[in-house]
Amino acid sequence: MTKILDKIHDPKDIRALSLDDKKTLCKEIREELITTVSKTGGHLASNLGVVELTVAIHSVFNTPEDKVVFDVGHQTYVHKMLTGRRDRLATLRKMDGLSGFPKRSESIYDTFETGHSGTSISAALGMARARDIKGDSYRVIAVIGDGAMTSGMALEALNDAGASATDLIVILNDNEMSIDPNTGGLNQILSKMRTKPFYRNSNKNIRSLTLKIPFIGKKIVSSIRRLKHGIKQLIIPNMFFEDIGFKYLGVVDANDYEKIEAMLYRSKDLKGPILVHAKTIKGKGYKPAENNPDLFHGVGPFDIKSGKPLKEPAKDYSEVFGQTLVKLAHKNPKIAAITAAMASGTGLLEFKKEFPDRFFDVEIAEQHALTLAAGMAANGIVPVISIYSSFFQRAYDQLIHDVCMQNLHVVMCLDRSGIVGSDGETHQGIFDLAFLRPVPNLKILAPKDFKELEAMLEYAVSYYDAPIIIRYPRGSEAKDYFKDDHEYYLKLLLENKAETIKKGTDFTIVSIGKMAHNALEAIRLLNKEGLNGTLINVMALKPLDLSTIIKESSLSKKLITIEDGVIEGGLYSELLDRLNDEGLNDYQILGLAYPDDFIKQGTIDEIEAKYQLDPKGIAAKIKETFFKDMI
Repeated sequence: MTKILDKIHDPKDIRALSLDDKKTLCKEIREELITTVSKTGGHLASNLGVVELTVAIHSVFNTPEDKVVFDVGHQTYVHKMLTGRRDRLATLRKMDGLSGFPKRSESIYDTFETGHSGTSISAALGMARARDIKGDSYRVIAVIGDGAMTSGMALEALNDAGASATDLIVILNDNEMSIDPNTGGLNQILSKMRTKPFYRNSNKNIRSLTLKIPFIGKKIVSSIRRLKHGIKQLIIPNMFFEDIGFKYLGVVDANDYEKIEAMLYRSKDLKGPILVHAKTIKGKGYKPAENNPDLFHGVGPFDIKSGKPLKEPAKDYSEVFGQTLVKLAHKNPKIAAITAAMASGTGLLEFKKEFPDRFFDVEIAEQHALTLAAGMAANGIVPVISIYSSFFQRAYDQLIHDVCMQNLHVVMCLDRSGIVGSDGETHQGIFDLAFLRPVPNLKILAPKDFKELEAMLEYAVSYYDAPIIIRYPRGSEAKDYFKDDHEYYLKLLLENKAETIKKGTDFTIVSIGKMAHNALEAIRLLNKEGLNGTLINVMALKPLDLSTIIKESSLSKKLITIEDGVIEGGLYSELLDRLNDEGLNDYQILGLAYPDDFIKQGTIDEIEAKYQLDPKGIAAKIKETFFKDMI
């Protein structure tokens, strides 16, 4: 039997359907989403929640002439299915496949690339103003979740848009979640809105009747409006949006297709900035995802019947970080933990449970998180912040101005540093070493394994008294090649010394963080060809232990740096600068890193192989550069 979904090649086909057919289409989309993501992995719960909303948007609005900006962007799988990419959905988040986020190069329907939250209203307002300047008449729609609405940038954009007369529709997709359940004052406002459906359609009728009263009708309307405004301030929280200039429509059940389509048609007929408050259920239609939306936010392949992952997750850096911090916090009552809507993702759930009075989830507000931590540090607390590397970029000014300029003891842990894999360009944490290195007063550490992370966290919290960064990768550690000795690593940190892992006379590899694993494997490959290399794990980018590097490479004077960041600005640049400062210009240096570019999605192994940062590629580059006679 042919599905309705099989007949949908672009949004025009949706507009030709009956209301009942659109409802059936939503059911078919949901079934296909579950089947596909169970094999590919991806962001399932958020996409299941927006099925009806996405179909209604493409049915009501004339896309692609009308522009839709999705925020955060991971809920665009349905959008991609409806805009000619359904046949490629199985390639989602794979190398050379569909991006897991909007991608302008993929489709004319992807109007703006949104991998980080809070950007949609700003981008949509920019598009609307460009439209007005050029004299065009298309509509612009921003779709933003209630989690993303906690972003400071989203509130800045609301403030600007509301004060304008610009025609703009903002759809608030309210599912009460970001990755973890939302907290904070804005969430309380939205919660009240969901439970008070009192204020709806009476305004027009009352106003119309009152205006018909001879002579005094207009005055009565004016007085009633002022009185009503005061009453609404007490009982109708939607005044938050109306007071900053938006016409507020809602709350509407956006998992009821008929209701959300009718509401969007209503918004389409209004002028100025409009906010449609759409209530959705994250994971809608698939009970395991409805019951555990946080677990199905970003999920690997799973069994559809049970909802259980096909492969049990291994212990990872986030988990080790969280467990270590809890142990330290039991010993030190001054330790506090801060996260930006990522308690589960950064491994802080146990800390939250053990120390609720010392745990602070500031929602999607990285700038606030750093300055909050600076204030705490200025008053004798030891704040430990855990934020994904690519999200930390948003707090660069606060790092410089509020933390490092005042030389405050703030411990900043950058999870998901380096290559993260299938989330692709928007989430790769490859720029952190480059943008952190120039900042004064900042020490930068990177562990190669779990044991080193434990030692670094203890050192940063208990033995250091200034701004410090610990950056570590996504996922589990590689094979256990190294010392299982906490005190050994702590001693090296206290002495600001690099670690010499292996000695050889033909060349010296200087690695940082997780790349020590690939470097050691590369040396072993070259050992089979008669070449013996030294491996130095620097542990700290700043300050760099140059004396150990010079001592261990003095015979060959052939140096190779290996890092999981971009080539400019990180370890390679730091070593070049330090050698130059010392007048040591007789070294041959090869820098192995990612190019200064945006790295697309793929598995970590695939990406490392593509850029010759896997053991085989590293060994080949060393031979090609220093030992051509062996090729």
